[in-house]
Amino acid sequence: MRLTTKGRYAVTAMLDLACHADGRPVTLTDIAKRQAISLSYLEQLFARLRRGGMVEGVRGPGGGYQLSKDASEINIAEIVAAVDEAIDSTRCGGKANCRGAEPCLTHELWMGLSEQIRQYLSTITLADVLQQRSARGAESAANRHEQHVEVTARVALDFR
Repeated sequence: MRLTTKGRYAVTAMLDLACHADGRPVTLTDIAKRQAISLSYLEQLFARLRRGGMVEGVRGPGGGYQLSKDASEINIAEIVAAVDEAIDSTRCGGKANCRGAEPCLTHELWMGLSEQIRQYLSTITLADVLQQRSARGAESAANRHEQHVEVTARVALDFR
């Protein structure tokens, strides 16, 4: 199973939008800079995300995009689907014509995997990913603090 750049970038951009919104619209230019994604590519993705009901555009000075729903109400599978990305592990695109007009021996296996991935991604919201990220950041900050205290203690012992 391979999720293409389109799906990955759409999820990344939506996470960036959720992370930096602070109650006001976020420009695609800002997302493009932070995530190193082409602005023209983001414009294409956001047109699809808007049609899919994931984001709303805000015109005028201070305009940009904002989530159309709370981050806890948007799951990753919806984002991927909104940009027309198929979650498919089969060679035939799920058409069961792997060997001409017939499915291959492993067709059902790969269809099952595709469905498991789809179900998994539908259980994870933008808020979940942001929460995991902030938890890792807090853990990382705590580790840095512990390391600083340890180094400071060693230096203090060396001066005795």
